[in-house]
Amino acid sequence: MSAPGTLRTGTTLRARAGSVLLLLLLVGGWEGYCRLAGVPALVVPLPSAVLATLWDGLASGFLLPHIARTVAEMALGLGLGCAVGFLAGVLLAEAEGLRRLLHPYVIASQVVPKLALGPLFIIWFGFGMTSTVVITALVCFFPLLENTMTGLRQVDPQKRELFRMLRATRLQTLLRLKIPAGLPVILAGVRVSVVLALVGAVVGEFIGGRTGLGASIIAAQGMMDSTMMFALFVVITALGMLAYQAAVLLERRLLRRHPSNQSTNQPTNRQG
Repeated sequence: MSAPGTLRTGTTLRARAGSVLLLLLLVGGWEGYCRLAGVPALVVPLPSAVLATLWDGLASGFLLPHIARTVAEMALGLGLGCAVGFLAGVLLAEAEGLRRLLHPYVIASQVVPKLALGPLFIIWFGFGMTSTVVITALVCFFPLLENTMTGLRQVDPQKRELFRMLRATRLQTLLRLKIPAGLPVILAGVRVSVVLALVGAVVGEFIGGRTGLGASIIAAQGMMDSTMMFALFVVITALGMLAYQAAVLLERRLLRRHPSNQSTNQPTNRQG
């Protein structure tokens, strides 16, 4: 009889093999259709041409500075947005009156398209990395704020009552009960923010970037180079998938170390 771990590994490998096979079929169908139908490269380039352009860009070093710039803007914006979103989520979850006062304004700030705010950010922060990082941070801020608020407020009432009976302070309850219990929801917000961070960085470069993948797409569009644009799309997709997988691995490690149902989450009743 096979062990459960072996069965899970076999299922995962089959799923990944199926995904790779599906990708190969899609790319092969794309290549074959474009060749048979004579689709112009300006409209839809051949996948082989896209891969050749991508390889040339990487081998020559042309794409590397743009990739590095986008990754840096993504990381800075993600770090800033997640930090502010987490702290704001904790504050609004712990202060009922403050949440009722400020939450409508937080919602209002998110319904305005970030692309529309781009010209203002260029006026305030100028062209370059700063405005792109701010846009990225704004995009990442809201998912983590909402997930943090949700995670901290869904604590088991019985556990909360136990902490109250043991006279745990508000800070002890937050650090040892609410945050560990809400960690899965909070980390789910991080996963969403990681994907949005790349979107925010590329959009920010559309508006005011001179370097980066988004700026390169605009330059390729100006030269009507569809093949380069598709190659850049491939790079952006690969970066997004790598960043998402990194977030998934981080989530698994943190949840393994800090399970929400761990008995050590309960405070110690010390009597002097």
